[in-house]
Amino acid sequence: MQTSPQQPRPDQRMATRYRFNDPDMDLFFAAALGWGPAGGLDVGQAIHVASQIVDGDADSWVQSFADYGDVQNTQADKWAARGWQRAAGEARLKAFASYRSAWQFAQPGDSFGNLYARHKAAFRAAMGELALPAHFFQVLFDGKPLPGVFLQNEDASAPVALVIGGADTCFEDLFLTLGRNLFDRGYSVALVDLPGQGITQASGLHWMAEAERPIASVIDVLIERFHAAAGRIALIGLSLGGYFVARAAGHDTRLATVIASTPFPDPAQLFALSAKAIIEHASHSEPSTAAKRARTVTLWKAGAGNVTEFLARTADMVADPSLVTVPFLSILGTGDSPVFAAQAREWHARIPSARKELVELDASTGADAHVQVNNRLRLAQECSGWMDEVFAPGRARRKA
Repeated sequence: MQTSPQQPRPDQRMATRYRFNDPDMDLFFAAALGWGPAGGLDVGQAIHVASQIVDGDADSWVQSFADYGDVQNTQADKWAARGWQRAAGEARLKAFASYRSAWQFAQPGDSFGNLYARHKAAFRAAMGELALPAHFFQVLFDGKPLPGVFLQNEDASAPVALVIGGADTCFEDLFLTLGRNLFDRGYSVALVDLPGQGITQASGLHWMAEAERPIASVIDVLIERFHAAAGRIALIGLSLGGYFVARAAGHDTRLATVIASTPFPDPAQLFALSAKAIIEHASHSEPSTAAKRARTVTLWKAGAGNVTEFLARTADMVADPSLVTVPFLSILGTGDSPVFAAQAREWHARIPSARKELVELDASTGADAHVQVNNRLRLAQECSGWMDEVFAPGRARRKA
C-alpha cells in the first residue's frame, strides 16, 4: 500500500493506494474488499479476481468479476441441489457482489444491462436462500418506478433506517455497505434507488436537484406499506447521497435524524474542479479505459451528453444549511477529497440543529477513505451508535 502525493486531487477519495495505480479502479477494488464481512467476496477471492485484471483496463475488470460471478452462481446451484441452503445463499450473495463489481466499468447499453440483470437475480435469490425478511417494493415517482427492498425487523416497532447511496451505487449493494449491519443491530432497513441510481437512468430518471421529492415519495411508501412511524425514521446518505439527504433534512419533518458520510451540500463545486483537473491531466497523459468508462456512466446518470451539459444540469444541486434543525450526524474520512472535507466541516458549523456531531476518522481507524470504503464496520458503528442515542435518549451518551 502507498499513500497519495501531498497535494490531493479534488476528486481524490482515498489517501492510500491498495492495489491498482488507476484511482477509480483502486477505489472499487477497496469497495469489493469492504463488502466481504457482510457477505461479499472474501479477501482471497477478491485478490484472485484482481490478479486477472490489467491495471486501468475496463474490459479486463468487467470480464474478471463477471466470470467469478458465474463461478459463484454455479457453486450456489450445486449446494442448493444438495440441500445446503445457507451455503447456497452465501455463495449466491458472492455472485451478486461479483456481478455488481463487474458493471462498475461496463459500457452503458447491453453490457451494463446484462450484468445488472444478473446481479439483480443473484441478489433476490440470495435473500430467499438466506431466509432474510426482504420485501422488494417499488415507489412510483414521476410515473416511473424506483426499486427498493425493506428488511423487516422482527420487532414491528423498531425504528427504520432509510439508506440512500451515491453516484456509483444500487440499492442492493447498500445491503453489503451498511444495510446488513444495521439490520443485525436491531433496525428495520429500507434500501432504495433514487433517480439516476442503479439502472433507473435507463428509464429516463436522472439525478435531480430537488432530491427531497423522491425521498418524500419513498417515505410515503414506508409509512403506508410497511407501517413506519413518522418520527421513527432515520435517513442516511452516502457520497452523492450526502447531498440528497442534506436536501431532505431541510424539508421533511417526518425524520427523527439524518446522517451523512459526508454531507455534500454543493456537488457542483466538486464537479467543476474535477472537470478542470481532467482536462489538465489529459494534456499530459491518456486516461485509462476505466476512467473513460466511469465518466461515460456519470454523464448517463445525470442525463447529460457532454461535460458542459453535465455541469449545467448539476449547477442547481445546492442544499441550504439554514433549513436544517433535525439531529444531524456528519461523518468524514480524512483521506477523502479536500472538497468533501471542507464542505462537511462548513455544513456542520452552519446547520442550526441543536443536536449535531461531526466525526472525523483518520488513517489510524482504517476508515479514512470516502464513505469508509476501507472499513464499513466503522461506518455502521458510528451510524447505529448515533441512532441508538436518538431513539433511546435515556441511554448513556457516548464519550467524546
